[in-house]
Amino acid sequence: MKKQTTYSVFLADDHVLLRDALANLIGSFAEFQVIGAAQNGKELIHRVSNGPKPDLVVLDLNMPEMDGYQTAAWLHEHHPEIRLLILTMYDSEIALIRLLQMGVKGFLKKDINPQELRNAMLSIINNGFYYAHDTTGKLAGLFKRRAEEARSVDRSLLTPVEIEFLRLASTELTYKEIADSMKLSPRAVDNFRDALFDKLDVKSRVGLAIYSVKNGIVNF
Repeated sequence: MKKQTTYSVFLADDHVLLRDALANLIGSFAEFQVIGAAQNGKELIHRVSNGPKPDLVVLDLNMPEMDGYQTAAWLHEHHPEIRLLILTMYDSEIALIRLLQMGVKGFLKKDINPQELRNAMLSIINNGFYYAHDTTGKLAGLFKRRAEEARSVDRSLLTPVEIEFLRLASTELTYKEIADSMKLSPRAVDNFRDALFDKLDVKSRVGLAIYSVKNGIVNF
């Protein structure tokens, strides 16, 4: 019988009860072994830098001293081979875009059930990505295609102003900040957004960001 592979996991969450419960839950999955836990990103980085490197890190998004965003950015820069899964109470478009920019491989809300958590962890290990979001299929397809071939935008479809708006919409800026940057009124920016929703056949800001990545307007 072929021996089953066990993947190592490190956790970071500032809530002790949740962290311990999560460690026990993940430890009950036959495919995973928890090798460490930290109360914030700073502690996690210290432990990872001075100990064994996990296959997967499960991060809380909101932590003191060093939050999930900062920790994800550091891990992506220094240990890109480590897969990242974010657990959070929030599910905003800006948060998802920001996490994509930082190399996060998975994004789950904390109200998921144990089986979905296990499936997400296995998907990240085996396929590279998992997103519990209405863009899951698009995201998975996008990154698979980008791994196989480079794509460039057909710029004849978009005006320079539209391209600039797409670049800014793919950041964590608010629409008001985008309007200020483009020296436009908030109403004009709203019109740009709505027109691009129709033109590109997308329904959300995440959809705009996905289009921008797929067509080479921005690079995450």
